[in-house]
Amino acid sequence: MIGKTILLVEDDPTIALIIRETLAEECGSFAAVTSVAERNAWLAAHSPDLVITDVVLPDGDGIDSLPGARLAPDVPVIVLSAQNTLDTAVRATGIGSYDYLPKPFDLEDLIASVRAALARRGSEPAAAPDVGPADSHGLVGRAPAMQAVYRTIARLASNDLAVLILGESGTGKEVVARAIHATGLRRAGPFVAINMAAIPRELIEAELFGHEKGAFTGATSRNAGRFEQAAGGTLFLDEIGDMPLDAQTRLLRVLQSNEYSTVGGSQSLRADVRVVAATHRDMRTLIADGRFREDLFYRLNVIPVTLPPLRDRRSDIAALVRHFVDSGRRFGLPDRQFAPDAMQMLERYDWPGNVRELGNVVQRLAVLSRDTTVSVRDVEAVLHESGEGISIVAPRDAIGRAVDDWAREELATDYDGTLHERLEAIVEAALFRRVLRDVRGNQLEAARRLGINRNTLRKRLGQLDIDPTRA
Repeated sequence: MIGKTILLVEDDPTIALIIRETLAEECGSFAAVTSVAERNAWLAAHSPDLVITDVVLPDGDGIDSLPGARLAPDVPVIVLSAQNTLDTAVRATGIGSYDYLPKPFDLEDLIASVRAALARRGSEPAAAPDVGPADSHGLVGRAPAMQAVYRTIARLASNDLAVLILGESGTGKEVVARAIHATGLRRAGPFVAINMAAIPRELIEAELFGHEKGAFTGATSRNAGRFEQAAGGTLFLDEIGDMPLDAQTRLLRVLQSNEYSTVGGSQSLRADVRVVAATHRDMRTLIADGRFREDLFYRLNVIPVTLPPLRDRRSDIAALVRHFVDSGRRFGLPDRQFAPDAMQMLERYDWPGNVRELGNVVQRLAVLSRDTTVSVRDVEAVLHESGEGISIVAPRDAIGRAVDDWAREELATDYDGTLHERLEAIVEAALFRRVLRDVRGNQLEAARRLGINRNTLRKRLGQLDIDPTRA
Protein backbone atom coordinates (compact mmCIF):
# COMPACT_ATOMS: atom_id res chain seq x y z
CA MET A 1 0.00 0.00 0.00
CA ILE A 2 3.03 2.29 -0.29
CA GLY A 3 2.12 5.68 -1.76
CA LYS A 4 -1.43 5.71 -0.44
CA THR A 5 -2.66 8.73 1.50
CA ILE A 6 -4.81 8.39 4.62
CA LEU A 7 -6.66 11.26 6.27
CA LEU A 8 -7.60 10.78 9.94
CA VAL A 9 -10.25 13.03 11.52
CA GLU A 10 -9.94 12.49 15.29
CA ASP A 11 -9.89 15.05 18.12
CA ASP A 12 -8.45 12.69 20.77
CA PRO A 13 -4.65 13.09 20.52
CA THR A 14 -3.94 9.73 22.18
CA ILE A 15 -6.16 7.80 19.78
CA ALA A 16 -4.74 9.75 16.84
CA LEU A 17 -1.19 8.88 17.87
CA ILE A 18 -2.00 5.19 18.26
CA ILE A 19 -3.70 5.07 14.86
CA ARG A 20 -0.82 6.93 13.20
CA GLU A 21 1.75 4.49 14.61
CA THR A 22 -0.43 1.47 13.82
CA LEU A 23 -0.90 2.47 10.18
CA ALA A 24 2.64 3.72 9.56
CA GLU A 25 3.42 0.76 7.30
CA GLU A 26 0.05 0.81 5.54
CA CYS A 27 0.44 4.12 3.70
CA GLY A 28 2.91 6.52 2.17
CA SER A 29 1.34 9.67 3.61
CA PHE A 30 -0.67 10.15 6.79
CA ALA A 31 -2.49 13.37 7.73
CA ALA A 32 -4.44 14.01 10.93
CA VAL A 33 -6.93 16.80 11.65
CA THR A 34 -9.13 17.38 14.70
CA SER A 35 -12.31 19.06 13.44
CA VAL A 36 -14.82 19.33 10.60
CA ALA A 37 -13.38 22.71 9.57
CA GLU A 38 -9.81 21.36 9.44
CA ARG A 39 -11.01 18.33 7.49
CA ASN A 40 -12.80 20.47 4.91
CA ALA A 41 -9.78 22.75 4.51
CA TRP A 42 -7.46 19.75 4.04
CA LEU A 43 -9.78 18.13 1.48
CA ALA A 44 -9.97 21.37 -0.49
CA ALA A 45 -6.24 21.10 -1.15
CA HIS A 46 -5.57 17.35 -1.13
CA SER A 47 -7.05 14.09 -2.40
CA PRO A 48 -6.80 11.14 0.02
CA ASP A 49 -7.10 7.44 -0.79
CA LEU A 50 -8.93 6.76 2.49
CA VAL A 51 -10.67 8.78 5.19
CA ILE A 52 -10.92 7.55 8.78
CA THR A 53 -13.25 9.73 10.81
CA ASP A 54 -14.64 10.03 14.31
CA VAL A 55 -18.31 11.00 14.70
CA VAL A 56 -18.39 13.50 17.57
CA LEU A 57 -16.03 16.36 16.71
CA PRO A 58 -15.63 19.77 18.40
CA ASP A 59 -17.47 21.67 15.64
CA GLY A 60 -19.87 19.13 14.22
CA ASP A 61 -20.81 15.59 13.33
CA GLY A 62 -18.21 13.65 11.36
CA ILE A 63 -20.88 11.59 9.58
CA ASP A 64 -23.60 14.14 8.81
CA SER A 65 -21.10 16.74 7.57
CA LEU A 66 -19.14 14.42 5.26
CA PRO A 67 -21.47 14.48 2.21
CA GLY A 68 -20.84 18.23 1.89
CA ALA A 69 -17.06 17.87 1.88
CA ARG A 70 -14.91 17.74 -1.27
CA LEU A 71 -14.41 14.01 -1.34
CA ALA A 72 -14.27 11.92 -4.51
CA PRO A 73 -17.09 9.34 -4.67
CA ASP A 74 -14.69 6.40 -4.92
CA VAL A 75 -12.77 7.30 -1.72
CA PRO A 76 -13.65 4.76 1.00
CA VAL A 77 -14.55 5.98 4.50
CA ILE A 78 -14.06 4.15 7.78
CA VAL A 79 -16.15 5.51 10.66
CA LEU A 80 -14.92 5.25 14.26
CA SER A 81 -17.22 6.11 17.14
CA ALA A 82 -17.78 5.73 20.86
CA GLN A 83 -21.48 6.44 20.15
CA ASN A 84 -22.01 2.72 19.80
CA THR A 85 -25.66 2.52 18.83
CA LEU A 86 -27.69 1.27 15.88
CA ASP A 87 -28.25 4.95 15.04
CA THR A 88 -24.52 5.46 14.45
CA ALA A 89 -24.11 2.26 12.44
CA VAL A 90 -27.06 3.13 10.19
CA ARG A 91 -25.87 6.73 9.65
CA ALA A 92 -22.38 5.49 8.83
CA THR A 93 -23.88 3.16 6.22
CA GLY A 94 -26.06 5.99 4.93
CA ILE A 95 -23.03 7.99 3.76
CA GLY A 96 -21.66 4.94 1.96
CA SER A 97 -18.88 4.29 4.44
CA TYR A 98 -16.74 1.23 3.79
CA ASP A 99 -16.74 0.14 7.42
CA TYR A 100 -17.86 1.13 10.90
CA LEU A 101 -15.71 0.29 13.92
CA PRO A 102 -17.11 1.01 17.39
CA LYS A 103 -14.69 2.28 20.03
CA PRO A 104 -12.79 0.67 21.63
CA PHE A 105 -11.75 -1.28 18.55
CA ASP A 106 -9.12 -3.94 18.00
CA LEU A 107 -6.11 -2.55 16.15
CA GLU A 108 -5.91 -5.71 14.06
CA ASP A 109 -9.48 -5.09 12.93
CA LEU A 110 -8.55 -1.54 11.97
CA ILE A 111 -5.52 -2.72 9.97
CA ALA A 112 -7.62 -5.35 8.17
CA SER A 113 -10.32 -2.80 7.36
CA VAL A 114 -7.77 -0.24 6.10
CA ARG A 115 -6.05 -2.80 3.86
CA ALA A 116 -9.33 -3.96 2.36
CA ALA A 117 -10.56 -0.40 1.83
CA LEU A 118 -7.33 0.73 0.14
CA ALA A 119 -7.33 -2.37 -2.07
CA ARG A 120 -10.87 -1.56 -3.19
CA ARG A 121 -10.12 2.08 -3.99
CA GLY A 122 -10.83 2.73 -7.65
CA SER A 123 -12.54 -0.60 -8.29
CA GLU A 124 -16.04 0.77 -7.69
CA PRO A 125 -17.60 3.98 -6.38
CA ALA A 126 -18.51 4.05 -2.71
CA ALA A 127 -22.23 4.50 -3.33
CA ALA A 128 -24.41 5.57 -0.43
CA PRO A 129 -27.20 3.04 0.07
CA ASP A 130 -30.79 4.10 0.68
CA VAL A 131 -31.18 3.49 4.41
CA GLY A 132 -33.98 4.21 6.82
CA PRO A 133 -34.02 7.02 9.36
CA ALA A 134 -31.46 6.87 12.15
CA ASP A 135 -33.07 5.55 15.31
CA SER A 136 -32.45 2.93 17.99
CA HIS A 137 -35.58 1.00 16.91
CA GLY A 138 -35.87 -0.39 20.43
CA LEU A 139 -32.34 -1.83 20.46
CA VAL A 140 -30.46 -0.79 23.59
CA GLY A 141 -26.88 -1.58 24.56
CA ARG A 142 -23.26 -0.94 23.70
CA ALA A 143 -21.69 -4.29 24.58
CA PRO A 144 -19.34 -5.62 21.88
CA ALA A 145 -21.74 -8.42 20.96
CA MET A 146 -24.46 -5.85 20.27
CA GLN A 147 -22.08 -3.79 18.14
CA ALA A 148 -21.74 -6.76 15.81
CA VAL A 149 -25.55 -6.88 15.55
CA TYR A 150 -25.77 -3.16 14.75
CA ARG A 151 -23.11 -3.42 12.05
CA THR A 152 -24.92 -6.32 10.40
CA ILE A 153 -28.28 -4.53 10.45
CA ALA A 154 -26.69 -1.46 8.89
CA ARG A 155 -25.12 -3.55 6.13
CA LEU A 156 -28.50 -5.15 5.39
CA ALA A 157 -30.06 -1.76 4.65
CA SER A 158 -29.08 -1.72 0.97
CA ASN A 159 -30.22 -5.22 -0.04
CA ASP A 160 -33.08 -7.68 0.23
CA LEU A 161 -31.14 -10.77 1.30
CA ALA A 162 -32.82 -13.35 3.53
CA VAL A 163 -31.87 -13.16 7.21
CA LEU A 164 -31.87 -15.80 9.95
CA ILE A 165 -31.86 -14.45 13.51
CA LEU A 166 -30.55 -16.88 16.12
CA GLY A 167 -30.76 -16.50 19.87
CA GLU A 168 -32.31 -17.72 23.10
CA SER A 169 -35.92 -16.93 23.92
CA GLY A 170 -36.34 -13.37 25.10
CA THR A 171 -33.20 -11.94 23.49
CA GLY A 172 -35.18 -9.61 21.21
CA LYS A 173 -35.34 -11.43 17.88
CA GLU A 174 -38.52 -9.69 16.74
CA VAL A 175 -37.10 -6.30 17.77
CA VAL A 176 -34.11 -6.98 15.52
CA ALA A 177 -36.38 -8.14 12.69
CA ARG A 178 -38.36 -4.89 12.94
CA ALA A 179 -35.13 -2.88 12.94
CA ILE A 180 -33.98 -4.68 9.78
CA HIS A 181 -37.30 -3.79 8.16
CA ALA A 182 -37.32 -0.17 9.39
CA THR A 183 -33.83 0.57 8.08
CA GLY A 184 -34.14 -1.37 4.82
CA LEU A 185 -35.33 -0.79 1.30
CA ARG A 186 -38.85 -2.08 2.10
CA ARG A 187 -39.49 0.12 5.13
CA ALA A 188 -42.47 1.81 3.40
CA GLY A 189 -44.18 -1.58 3.10
CA PRO A 190 -45.83 -3.68 5.81
CA PHE A 191 -44.08 -5.75 8.46
CA VAL A 192 -46.01 -8.99 8.93
CA ALA A 193 -45.08 -11.56 11.60
CA ILE A 194 -46.18 -15.16 12.06
CA ASN A 195 -45.12 -17.49 14.86
CA MET A 196 -44.70 -21.02 13.57
CA ALA A 197 -44.97 -22.51 17.06
CA ALA A 198 -48.38 -20.89 17.63
CA ILE A 199 -50.13 -22.13 14.46
CA PRO A 200 -51.66 -25.64 14.29
CA ARG A 201 -49.64 -27.63 11.76
CA GLU A 202 -52.68 -28.31 9.57
CA LEU A 203 -53.31 -24.57 9.21
CA ILE A 204 -49.76 -23.32 8.58
CA GLU A 205 -49.94 -23.44 4.77
CA ALA A 206 -53.28 -21.62 4.74
CA GLU A 207 -51.89 -19.00 7.12
CA LEU A 208 -48.77 -18.48 5.01
CA PHE A 209 -50.21 -18.64 1.50
CA GLY A 210 -53.91 -17.95 2.02
CA HIS A 211 -56.86 -20.06 0.87
CA GLU A 212 -59.77 -19.92 -1.51
CA LYS A 213 -63.42 -20.21 -0.58
CA GLY A 214 -64.31 -23.89 -0.12
CA ALA A 215 -60.67 -25.02 0.00
CA PHE A 216 -61.43 -26.94 3.20
CA THR A 217 -64.17 -27.30 5.79
CA GLY A 218 -64.81 -23.90 7.33
CA ALA A 219 -63.26 -21.90 4.46
CA THR A 220 -66.38 -19.80 3.81
CA SER A 221 -64.52 -17.04 1.98
CA ARG A 222 -61.18 -16.29 0.36
CA ASN A 223 -58.46 -15.36 2.84
CA ALA A 224 -55.18 -13.61 2.08
CA GLY A 225 -52.14 -15.32 3.57
CA ARG A 226 -49.14 -13.69 5.21
CA PHE A 227 -47.12 -13.64 1.98
CA GLU A 228 -49.88 -11.61 0.33
CA GLN A 229 -50.35 -9.37 3.37
CA ALA A 230 -46.61 -8.60 3.46
CA ALA A 231 -46.32 -7.76 -0.26
CA GLY A 232 -43.82 -4.96 -0.73
CA GLY A 233 -42.55 -5.35 2.82
CA THR A 234 -41.05 -7.88 5.23
CA LEU A 235 -42.37 -11.28 6.30
CA PHE A 236 -41.05 -12.37 9.69
CA LEU A 237 -41.17 -16.12 10.25
CA ASP A 238 -40.66 -16.50 13.99
CA GLU A 239 -39.71 -19.87 15.51
CA ILE A 240 -38.97 -21.28 12.07
CA GLY A 241 -37.44 -24.35 13.74
CA ASP A 242 -40.95 -25.45 14.75
CA MET A 243 -42.26 -25.51 11.16
CA PRO A 244 -43.55 -28.94 10.02
CA LEU A 245 -41.55 -30.67 7.29
CA ASP A 246 -44.35 -30.64 4.72
CA ALA A 247 -44.76 -26.87 5.12
CA GLN A 248 -40.97 -26.50 4.90
CA THR A 249 -41.03 -28.16 1.49
CA ARG A 250 -43.58 -25.69 0.15
CA LEU A 251 -41.77 -22.72 1.69
CA LEU A 252 -38.56 -23.83 0.00
CA ARG A 253 -40.28 -23.88 -3.38
CA VAL A 254 -41.58 -20.37 -2.81
CA LEU A 255 -38.14 -19.05 -1.86
CA GLN A 256 -36.61 -20.70 -4.93
CA SER A 257 -39.19 -19.45 -7.44
CA ASN A 258 -40.60 -16.33 -5.72
CA GLU A 259 -44.04 -17.65 -6.65
CA TYR A 260 -46.83 -19.41 -4.75
CA SER A 261 -50.49 -20.25 -4.96
CA THR A 262 -53.20 -20.19 -2.32
CA VAL A 263 -54.56 -23.38 -0.79
CA GLY A 264 -57.29 -24.50 -3.18
CA GLY A 265 -56.18 -22.01 -5.83
CA SER A 266 -54.53 -22.44 -9.21
CA GLN A 267 -53.34 -18.91 -9.97
CA SER A 268 -49.64 -18.22 -9.46
CA LEU A 269 -48.90 -15.21 -7.23
CA ARG A 270 -45.58 -13.39 -6.88
CA ALA A 271 -43.86 -13.51 -3.48
CA ASP A 272 -42.81 -9.86 -3.24
CA VAL A 273 -41.37 -9.95 0.29
CA ARG A 274 -38.12 -9.91 2.20
CA VAL A 275 -38.00 -12.99 4.41
CA VAL A 276 -36.55 -12.71 7.91
CA ALA A 277 -36.69 -15.88 10.01
CA ALA A 278 -35.82 -16.50 13.65
CA THR A 279 -35.42 -19.39 16.06
CA HIS A 280 -34.12 -20.22 19.52
CA ARG A 281 -33.36 -23.78 18.47
CA ASP A 282 -30.06 -25.31 17.37
CA MET A 283 -30.67 -25.60 13.64
CA ARG A 284 -27.73 -27.95 13.04
CA THR A 285 -29.22 -30.40 15.53
CA LEU A 286 -32.65 -30.16 13.89
CA ILE A 287 -31.07 -30.88 10.50
CA ALA A 288 -29.08 -33.84 11.86
CA ASP A 289 -32.27 -35.24 13.44
CA GLY A 290 -34.17 -34.91 10.16
CA ARG A 291 -36.57 -32.32 11.54
CA PHE A 292 -35.47 -29.43 9.34
CA ARG A 293 -34.54 -29.36 5.67
CA GLU A 294 -30.89 -28.51 5.10
CA ASP A 295 -31.63 -26.85 1.73
CA LEU A 296 -34.24 -24.60 3.36
CA PHE A 297 -31.76 -23.69 6.11
CA TYR A 298 -29.27 -22.45 3.52
CA ARG A 299 -32.01 -20.46 1.76
CA LEU A 300 -32.88 -18.71 5.02
CA ASN A 301 -29.37 -18.44 6.46
CA VAL A 302 -27.97 -16.09 3.80
CA ILE A 303 -27.15 -13.49 6.46
CA PRO A 304 -27.09 -14.87 10.04
CA VAL A 305 -27.57 -12.55 13.02
CA THR A 306 -26.76 -14.07 16.41
CA LEU A 307 -28.17 -12.30 19.47
CA PRO A 308 -26.24 -12.62 22.74
CA PRO A 309 -28.01 -13.73 25.93
CA LEU A 310 -28.34 -10.99 28.54
CA ARG A 311 -25.89 -12.75 30.88
CA ASP A 312 -23.19 -12.15 28.24
CA ARG A 313 -23.88 -8.41 28.06
CA ARG A 314 -24.29 -7.43 31.71
CA SER A 315 -22.78 -4.00 31.02
CA ASP A 316 -25.99 -3.15 29.12
CA ILE A 317 -28.36 -3.94 31.99
CA ALA A 318 -28.36 -0.44 33.54
CA ALA A 319 -29.20 1.14 30.16
CA LEU A 320 -31.92 -1.45 29.55
CA VAL A 321 -33.42 -0.78 33.00
CA ARG A 322 -33.61 2.94 32.21
CA HIS A 323 -35.16 2.12 28.83
CA PHE A 324 -37.88 -0.01 30.40
CA VAL A 325 -38.58 2.59 33.09
CA ASP A 326 -38.97 5.27 30.43
CA SER A 327 -41.14 2.97 28.30
CA GLY A 328 -43.34 2.23 31.31
CA ARG A 329 -43.89 5.93 31.97
CA ARG A 330 -45.46 6.28 28.53
CA PHE A 331 -48.04 3.70 29.63
CA GLY A 332 -48.75 5.38 32.94
CA LEU A 333 -46.28 3.54 35.17
CA PRO A 334 -44.53 5.66 37.83
CA ASP A 335 -40.94 6.82 37.34
CA ARG A 336 -38.39 4.95 39.43
CA GLN A 337 -34.70 5.19 40.30
CA PHE A 338 -32.67 2.18 41.42
CA ALA A 339 -30.40 2.12 44.47
CA PRO A 340 -26.80 1.12 43.61
CA ASP A 341 -27.03 -2.24 45.39
CA ALA A 342 -30.38 -2.92 43.68
CA MET A 343 -28.82 -2.30 40.29
CA GLN A 344 -25.86 -4.52 41.22
CA MET A 345 -28.25 -7.34 42.04
CA LEU A 346 -29.94 -6.96 38.66
CA GLU A 347 -26.54 -7.03 36.99
CA ARG A 348 -25.52 -10.21 38.84
CA TYR A 349 -28.71 -12.11 38.09
CA ASP A 350 -28.37 -14.62 35.24
CA TRP A 351 -31.66 -13.72 33.46
CA PRO A 352 -32.77 -17.05 31.99
CA GLY A 353 -35.61 -15.14 30.29
CA ASN A 354 -33.14 -12.59 28.91
CA VAL A 355 -34.24 -9.05 27.96
CA ARG A 356 -37.92 -9.98 28.01
CA GLU A 357 -37.63 -11.12 31.63
CA LEU A 358 -35.71 -7.98 32.60
CA GLY A 359 -38.44 -5.80 31.09
CA ASN A 360 -41.15 -7.65 33.02
CA VAL A 361 -39.20 -7.38 36.29
CA VAL A 362 -38.49 -3.65 35.87
CA GLN A 363 -42.11 -2.83 35.13
CA ARG A 364 -43.26 -4.97 38.07
CA LEU A 365 -40.83 -3.13 40.33
CA ALA A 366 -42.15 0.20 39.07
CA VAL A 367 -45.64 -0.80 40.19
CA LEU A 368 -44.86 -2.63 43.43
CA SER A 369 -42.08 -0.48 44.92
CA ARG A 370 -43.43 1.86 47.60
CA ASP A 371 -40.64 4.40 47.24
CA THR A 372 -39.39 6.35 44.25
CA THR A 373 -36.07 4.52 44.65
CA VAL A 374 -36.19 0.75 44.18
CA SER A 375 -34.26 -1.01 46.95
CA VAL A 376 -32.28 -4.24 46.92
CA ARG A 377 -35.03 -5.81 49.05
CA ASP A 378 -37.61 -4.87 46.39
CA VAL A 379 -35.49 -6.56 43.74
CA GLU A 380 -34.97 -9.67 45.87
CA ALA A 381 -38.70 -9.99 46.49
CA VAL A 382 -39.68 -9.66 42.84
CA LEU A 383 -36.96 -12.02 41.60
CA HIS A 384 -38.00 -14.62 44.17
CA GLU A 385 -41.60 -14.34 43.01
CA SER A 386 -40.71 -14.55 39.32
CA GLY A 387 -38.48 -17.53 40.07
CA GLU A 388 -41.24 -19.28 42.03
CA GLY A 389 -39.17 -19.40 45.20
CA ILE A 390 -35.86 -20.52 43.68
CA SER A 391 -32.63 -18.65 44.31
CA ILE A 392 -32.42 -15.32 42.56
CA VAL A 393 -29.35 -16.65 40.78
CA ALA A 394 -27.81 -20.05 40.36
CA PRO A 395 -26.48 -20.65 43.94
CA ARG A 396 -22.90 -21.49 43.00
CA ASP A 397 -22.61 -18.43 40.76
CA ALA A 398 -24.25 -16.17 43.35
CA ILE A 399 -21.90 -17.31 46.11
CA GLY A 400 -18.83 -16.92 43.92
CA ARG A 401 -19.76 -13.41 42.87
CA ALA A 402 -20.68 -12.37 46.42
CA VAL A 403 -17.35 -13.63 47.77
CA ASP A 404 -15.53 -11.88 44.94
CA ASP A 405 -17.24 -8.56 45.66
CA TRP A 406 -16.58 -8.87 49.41
CA ALA A 407 -12.95 -9.89 48.94
CA ARG A 408 -12.28 -6.98 46.60
CA GLU A 409 -13.21 -4.52 49.34
CA GLU A 410 -11.48 -6.39 52.17
CA LEU A 411 -8.20 -6.93 50.35
CA ALA A 412 -7.93 -3.21 49.74
CA THR A 413 -7.47 -2.69 53.49
CA ASP A 414 -4.84 -3.88 55.98
CA TYR A 415 -5.70 -6.93 58.07
CA ASP A 416 -3.66 -8.20 61.04
CA GLY A 417 -5.23 -11.64 61.42
CA THR A 418 -4.01 -15.03 60.21
CA LEU A 419 -4.96 -16.49 56.84
CA HIS A 420 -7.52 -18.77 58.51
CA GLU A 421 -9.11 -15.82 60.35
CA ARG A 422 -9.19 -13.81 57.16
CA LEU A 423 -10.89 -16.64 55.29
CA GLU A 424 -13.49 -16.83 58.04
CA ALA A 425 -14.06 -13.08 58.10
CA ILE A 426 -14.17 -12.60 54.34
CA VAL A 427 -15.11 -15.81 52.58
CA GLU A 428 -17.11 -17.92 55.01
CA ALA A 429 -19.05 -15.03 56.52
CA ALA A 430 -19.89 -13.61 53.07
CA LEU A 431 -20.94 -17.02 51.83
CA PHE A 432 -23.22 -17.63 54.81
CA ARG A 433 -24.81 -14.18 54.56
CA ARG A 434 -25.40 -14.58 50.82
CA VAL A 435 -27.12 -17.94 51.21
CA LEU A 436 -29.22 -16.75 54.15
CA ARG A 437 -30.42 -13.74 52.13
CA ASP A 438 -31.29 -15.99 49.19
CA VAL A 439 -33.42 -18.27 51.38
CA ARG A 440 -34.79 -15.43 53.53
CA GLY A 441 -33.32 -16.78 56.76
CA ASN A 442 -34.50 -20.38 56.33
CA GLN A 443 -31.67 -22.20 58.14
CA LEU A 444 -32.71 -25.68 57.05
CA GLU A 445 -32.61 -24.67 53.37
CA ALA A 446 -29.35 -22.72 53.92
CA ALA A 447 -27.69 -25.79 55.48
CA ARG A 448 -28.85 -27.94 52.56
CA ARG A 449 -27.35 -25.56 50.01
CA LEU A 450 -24.10 -25.31 51.93
CA GLY A 451 -23.83 -29.08 52.26
CA ILE A 452 -23.69 -29.07 56.10
CA ASN A 453 -26.14 -30.09 58.81
CA ARG A 454 -28.31 -27.56 60.61
CA ASN A 455 -26.46 -27.82 63.93
CA THR A 456 -23.12 -27.08 62.27
CA LEU A 457 -24.68 -24.08 60.54
CA ARG A 458 -26.05 -22.72 63.84
CA LYS A 459 -22.67 -23.19 65.52
CA ARG A 460 -20.77 -21.38 62.78
CA LEU A 461 -23.31 -18.55 62.70
CA GLY A 462 -22.72 -18.00 66.42
CA GLN A 463 -18.92 -18.09 66.03
CA LEU A 464 -19.08 -15.60 63.15
CA ASP A 465 -21.60 -13.40 65.02
CA ILE A 466 -24.17 -13.60 62.20
CA ASP A 467 -27.86 -13.06 62.97
CA PRO A 468 -29.70 -15.25 60.41
CA THR A 469 -32.74 -12.98 60.53
CA ARG A 470 -30.65 -9.94 59.53
CA ALA A 471 -28.12 -11.44 57.14
